[in-house]
Order: sequence, then structure tokens, then C-alpha cells
Amino acid sequence: MYDQVLMAPIRVFVCDDAPAFRDLLRMALESDDGLTIVGEAEDGAEVEAIADARPDVVLLDVSMPGLNGLEALPRVRELAPDSRIVVLSSFSAEEKGAEAEAAGADRYLDKRESFARIREVIRELAASTT
Repeated sequence: MYDQVLMAPIRVFVCDDAPAFRDLLRMALESDDGLTIVGEAEDGAEVEAIADARPDVVLLDVSMPGLNGLEALPRVRELAPDSRIVVLSSFSAEEKGAEAEAAGADRYLDKRESFARIREVIRELAASTT
């Protein structure tokens, strides 16, 4: 018989202004036992909650009212320096990908990617922190 090693779930913080998308994303991520949502924000100005949530990965939308994701990205980096940041947007990578990475994002994903692909990227990035 072997000992089963229990791994802590990957902690994810979601910042997106669309409640319906956040709900879908939460359901898709939490359907995977290895992922858990530790916080949500609907505006880049609300990212202060990241400091208490201590996420492994932050999903950050580009287009939000108030403070957009690219404007909020340096503050997210400051609040959670060990977290990996995925900018997730409906803009194509050609439009915003390089700008997001220049601002400090670890990865840029189009919102039209499958939830399976989003989970895969979260796992890849979380693994790179260990």
C-alpha cells in the first residue's frame, strides 16, 4: 500500500467586472478539486483584497470600469509579489498581450479559451512558484 500525499488546492483570485463570467469561471475552476477561489473583485480598484487572500494565481480582466486590469497590475504585483498573474481578456493577444506582459503579467489568455485551457495555465503557473 502507498501513502497518498494531499496537496493544498491552488488558490485563485478573480478580478472581472462581469458577474456572469465570474460565476461561470468560479464553477469551472471549483469543479476541479485542486483549485479554489479565494476572492473576487469587479474593478481594478478593489484589488486590495488580494493582500489578505494570498492567491497563488490572479486572473485579471483588462477591461473594467474605474481602474482597468493593466492599470491595476502593478498594484497587484505589489500586494502579492509571489502570485502569478494571468491577464484574461476578450481582446486578442495581438491587441493586448505584449502590453500586459510588459506591465508585469506572467501570461495573457483570451477569454474565448476553454475553461480546461484556463485551468491548465493556472496549474502551470502555480507549479512554477514551487
